[in-house]
Amino acid sequence: MEKIAIIELADSATKLSIYKTQNGRYKLVRHEEDRVSIFKDIAEEKLLRPKTITDVVSILKIYRNVIEDNEVQKIIAVSDKAIASARNQRGFFDEVFNNTGISFSFLNEEDVVKAIYTSVVNSIDNSKGGIIYIGANDTYFIRYNRRTTLGYSSVPYGYENIMEGTEKSFDEMKRLFLAELNAREFKFDVDSPLVGTGIPFINLGRISKKVNHYSLELDNNYEVSASSEKAVMNFVGGLDLEKVKKVKGLVDDRTEVLISGLAIVSAVYDYFKAEQITVTTANTRDGLVAGSISGEIQEKLSDLLASSFYNIYEFEKTELSANLRVANMATILFKQLKVMHKLPRAYVKPLRVAAYMFDSGKRVNFEDYEKHGFYAILNSGLCGVSQKDLLLGAFICECQLADNFSLSKWMKYKDILTDEDLNAVRKLGVIVRLSAALNSSKSEVVTDVMCDILGDSIIMKLVVNGDPTYEIMQGMKVARDYRKFFKKNLQLI
Repeated sequence: MEKIAIIELADSATKLSIYKTQNGRYKLVRHEEDRVSIFKDIAEEKLLRPKTITDVVSILKIYRNVIEDNEVQKIIAVSDKAIASARNQRGFFDEVFNNTGISFSFLNEEDVVKAIYTSVVNSIDNSKGGIIYIGANDTYFIRYNRRTTLGYSSVPYGYENIMEGTEKSFDEMKRLFLAELNAREFKFDVDSPLVGTGIPFINLGRISKKVNHYSLELDNNYEVSASSEKAVMNFVGGLDLEKVKKVKGLVDDRTEVLISGLAIVSAVYDYFKAEQITVTTANTRDGLVAGSISGEIQEKLSDLLASSFYNIYEFEKTELSANLRVANMATILFKQLKVMHKLPRAYVKPLRVAAYMFDSGKRVNFEDYEKHGFYAILNSGLCGVSQKDLLLGAFICECQLADNFSLSKWMKYKDILTDEDLNAVRKLGVIVRLSAALNSSKSEVVTDVMCDILGDSIIMKLVVNGDPTYEIMQGMKVARDYRKFFKKNLQLI
């Protein structure tokens, strides 16, 4: 296992992220962010002031100590290209190196495009599409198809520098950005799903959820329709600045950043006539770490959900972990029992989520781990799965024990879930529990299952690679719940 530190020297903040990496997988284990007004210095004087330099060096000294305390083996230190325009940038980086031993490199356009693309395709399950990344000083538009970028364009305005100069209103910033887009005439394919990333898009998603009374507080893979975007703009536009400051849960609490970012977002929706944009939490630092370790992106894209789970599994597994086998068995049982559960294939993804993470609640508390699994799954950061499917997976995990089902909790998410989902969740909960039971020995004793329906009974013939006595004993404990939801007696042989 290796630890990698990503240090970002950006326009308004200095950031440290530490990742564990192993076998081409990575996990964020620490993140620090400290605000420093670097861009303000450069915008006003094209010069980093002595106090700013002192503040940044002090922060980086602390980061260096954190890196050493965490026994980090590799440091990737990158700087926003805006700092390159400071007249004293060379002396600044010399002082940084002399005091911390940290050497920075500038991210050029190609570096940013590669990092954003890599991060996005590991967070959203689209084989083709368009990516819109709104940064502090630049906005990037990237076309991709079948795991490769087809081209990109950039606009030299982001949520920070579009405010530079005279004070501008929301409409003025929007017109300015639209003029830049019209000068480039960059277009995405008509059928390309659009993905938006960066602080303004995350803020758009969070406000949209408030406006639409959406019950899940998840950022990644949240879809914002054109009508929802207009509702957000009307909501923010109808508030005075003091009330805008009180909108809770925003990524950056500076009112001017919220307004400028949303002006760019509104311009993007109008220019591309976007019917919907999916918000993702993809960022440059995840792209940088993914690009620095082994592991082919093609492999990850072939099944993003599985890859996302393996990313978690790599750092949580033990010699007794049976998650992969439980997930495979759940898929087998879903197919074998199709004539009984009568559920469409759309429920396979949430079933896989629940089965992959059937015991995730044990990391909270072994007692009632099925209940704890609900929140573990919702907050797992799994990618390649819609927010609804993630929620369904959480309920399926909890319903491994039928008595765990809570109607009051279910009704909390009534804006997302349906009556058909309720029937599915309870049946699939039984399938996950049975799949776990058939892997009770924590070794591959049961390799396959063949099902026969005889009258009021279902006979499951186990294909085994050893003595299945323990698996049969544990599996028969599911018989009561199986009878309740499948209306058949369960027999294992």
